[in-house]
Amino acid sequence: MSARTHPRPHSATTGGVGTRLPWWALALPSFAFVTLLLLMLDPANARAASDPAIPQFIVGLQHVVHVLLHAIP
Repeated sequence: MSARTHPRPHSATTGGVGTRLPWWALALPSFAFVTLLLLMLDPANARAASDPAIPQFIVGLQHVVHVLLHAIP
């Protein structure tokens, strides 16, 4: 014997979801992304510049990204 299914109160295809995000839900990740991008573009200004491995890694990562971006036709 199968169980009866109950209809949904709202169809999934009508109107979309009515959820709004607070302003900081987009602002904080955007700020973090831009901050990390700026540190990547100028690794000399990074606070951890006393350790030479970190700036060298970032410069190497920049080089890999540059090569990959120019390899795409």
